[in-house]
Amino acid sequence: MENQNLLEKFQRYVDAENKIEAKDWMPDGYRKTLIRQMAQHAHSEVVGMLPEGNWISRAPSLRRKAILISKVQDEAGHGLYLYSACETLGVDRSTLIDELLCGKAKYSSIFNYPTLSWADIGAIGWLVDGAAIVNQVSLQRTSYGPYSRAMVRICKEESFHQRQGYEIMIALAKNGNAAQKKMAQEAFNRWWWPALMMFGPSDANSPNSAQNMAWKIKRHSNDELRQKFVDMTVPQAEYVGLTIPDKDLKWNEETGHYAFGEIDWTEFNEVVKGNGPCNKQRLQTRNAAHEKGTWVREAAMAYAQKQSERQKVSAA
Repeated sequence: MENQNLLEKFQRYVDAENKIEAKDWMPDGYRKTLIRQMAQHAHSEVVGMLPEGNWISRAPSLRRKAILISKVQDEAGHGLYLYSACETLGVDRSTLIDELLCGKAKYSSIFNYPTLSWADIGAIGWLVDGAAIVNQVSLQRTSYGPYSRAMVRICKEESFHQRQGYEIMIALAKNGNAAQKKMAQEAFNRWWWPALMMFGPSDANSPNSAQNMAWKIKRHSNDELRQKFVDMTVPQAEYVGLTIPDKDLKWNEETGHYAFGEIDWTEFNEVVKGNGPCNKQRLQTRNAAHEKGTWVREAAMAYAQKQSERQKVSAA
C-alpha cells in the first residue's frame, strides 16, 4: 500500500511537469529505463566518433578538416555529459564502459554502417544528426532533470553538426560536378533508411513506449518523431536535387504529411544483434583505443590522488 501511494504521488508530480532530481524517490522501473536510455545515448555518441574520425585525415580542405575535428570533439563531450547524468542514478561509469566494450550494452544501430566517401560525412551530419535533433529536442523536456539539462547544450551543438552536413551536401549535390552529384546521391541512398530506423521500432512493436510516455521520459512516440523527420527532410532533399530512395514516398493532402514505404525491420534487428556491416570493427576499435589510453587514465587518477593528499595536508 505504501509503495502504491508513492507511485501515485510520483505520477502526480510528473504529470504536473515537475523535474525528478537524483535524490528524489523514483520507481525502480523509471531508474532502470533512464540508465538504459542515457547509457545507450552516451555509447552512441562515443562510437559515433569512429565513422567520422576515419575521414579527418582525408578531408578535402583545411577548413573541412577543422570543422570535422570540432564535430568529433563535440561528440566526445556529449558522451561525457551523458555518462555523468547516468552516474547521478548510482551507476559507475567504468561499469557502463565495460558493458560497451564487451558488447553487452547497445548503441545506435546507425553507427554500424561504413563511410565509403566524403559524401557520407555530409549525409551523416544532415540525416543522422538531423534525426538525432528531432528526437533530442523533445528530450529537453524529459522528466529527469540531469538528462533534460544535458540535452540543452547537446541540441545546440547537434544543430551545428546538422548544418555542417547539409552544407557539404549542398556543395556536392547542388553546386558540384556530375561525379560529385553522383557521390552525394549514392551516400544519400545508403543513409536514408538507416536514418529512419534510428527512431526505433514502430509504436505497435515497442512494449515500453506507453510507460515511458506516461513517466514523460519520452514526449513523443517513435512513429511521430519519424514522421516529423521525413516531413522536414524531403523538402531539403528536393532543394539540393537529391532523389529520395523510396518509390512509395508521396505527399498526402488529407493528413498533411508525407507517406513513405515500409522500413526493413529485419535489417534493423540484424544490426542490433551485432550482424551489421561494421559491428565487430567498431567494438574492436573502441577496445583498442581503451587499452591504449590506460596510461592516460592511470596518470590522471594518480594526479588526482596526489592533489587530494596535498589538500588534506594543507587543511591539517
